[in-house]
Amino acid sequence: MTHLLTCHCGAVEIEVTLSEGLETARRCDCSYCRRRGAVAVSAPLDGIKILKGAENLSLYQWGTKTAKHYFCKTCGIYTHHQRRSNPNQYGVNVACLEGINPRDLGDIPWVDGVNHPSDRE
Repeated sequence: MTHLLTCHCGAVEIEVTLSEGLETARRCDCSYCRRRGAVAVSAPLDGIKILKGAENLSLYQWGTKTAKHYFCKTCGIYTHHQRRSNPNQYGVNVACLEGINPRDLGDIPWVDGVNHPSDRE
């Protein structure tokens, strides 16, 4: 299933192939995700093709620096991230997928990012 992902201002456009469609929709309660508030779905690393605006994507990392969070430098919208729980996948912001309204997905399960296994010794 291929989708067009765009940021708010249109500077970034990405073609996304989702691993399992919208079935992987989730929210995370880690310190970053709960502030961001986005619903994410999974895509394989080769499932993202930047069509426009690669130079406009900014990277944010913290903590273990495993996760790589990308957002548009112009409008600030989070587009996708390389996952900490599975670095072989991207998490994609559902709200940036053209024609998809996260509200239509109903109840979204939460992932326990606060007690993430890679944060334990």
